[in-house]
Amino acid sequence: MEQEMKKKRVLSGMRPTGKLHLGHVVGALENWVRLQNEYHCFHFIADWHALTSDYADTKDIRQNRIEMMIDWLAAGLDPRKSTLFVQSAVPQHAELHLLFSMITPLGWLERVPTYKEQQENITDKDLGNYGFLGYPVLQAADILMYKADFVPVGEDQVPHVELTREIGRRFNYFYGEVFPVPQALLTQVPRLPGLDGRKMSKSYGNAISLSDTPEEIQGKIRTMLTDPARKRRTDPGNPELCPVYDYHKIYSSPETLENVIQGCRRAGIGCIECKKWMSDKLIESISPILERRKIFESRTDEIQDIIQEGNRKANEEASRTMEDVRRAMKLD
Repeated sequence: MEQEMKKKRVLSGMRPTGKLHLGHVVGALENWVRLQNEYHCFHFIADWHALTSDYADTKDIRQNRIEMMIDWLAAGLDPRKSTLFVQSAVPQHAELHLLFSMITPLGWLERVPTYKEQQENITDKDLGNYGFLGYPVLQAADILMYKADFVPVGEDQVPHVELTREIGRRFNYFYGEVFPVPQALLTQVPRLPGLDGRKMSKSYGNAISLSDTPEEIQGKIRTMLTDPARKRRTDPGNPELCPVYDYHKIYSSPETLENVIQGCRRAGIGCIECKKWMSDKLIESISPILERRKIFESRTDEIQDIIQEGNRKANEEASRTMEDVRRAMKLD
């Protein structure tokens, strides 16, 4: 226990908007699995955050929480090493969010880069609500509740962590030192495009899901876009313009990678052959995840127990933090 207390803390979460895909594995889960051996990690299923844009249709959230936990465990997260829990099962998050909302200047939220960006890009939903504007405040409550030292993010998420730092500093300025100021733990995320070359997303219909079978993965890869210059087998191409090559860089051996580069540029191999090499290496690499997922799918009672235990641990931590907060604000 003493050794556990000395470990630096990491906090991160995901919104339960559907089954996870390879982009989640490469972009976050592989890193989380490494971090749990070095840090005291808290990872939460951010179901309240899912409501910021999907508030009108909540019928799938309950099942999505289960699916996400299955995917996390299949990817290698260990509930004996990491606290895995559901955000809405820890109501202290809502209380701290409310208190932070009292001290957060409106201008801070309006300047968050993703606020206007998502309003412009997500046109099929009404995002003119406080929940969408104020979700960075809830995010700050999520992070500071567990007095996290680090938040693993890609570069595009650094402004969110910086806002959390500012909210923590502002609270400490008004009420005394309660929260450590967390740092962004930058994650180098390899580019893993979707089947059509765009960012991999379930909503785009271009994702390879962790719940797909090897046969389904092979079928999807056969449909992947390649270098548009290679209209015929004899046309030379540029692998840097091909989404399939991005997968080769992650999953193939250096020898295969070199063969792909030379074969594509000299028209020595066709796109069908190139995709076959990649799909074989991809399936070989992620087959342990696919197998573990099938096992966990049949253990619903065990999944529920893991969630309940994680919720219990998170509640204990959150209760201690809120005691400190109420005391500092003279609300105890």
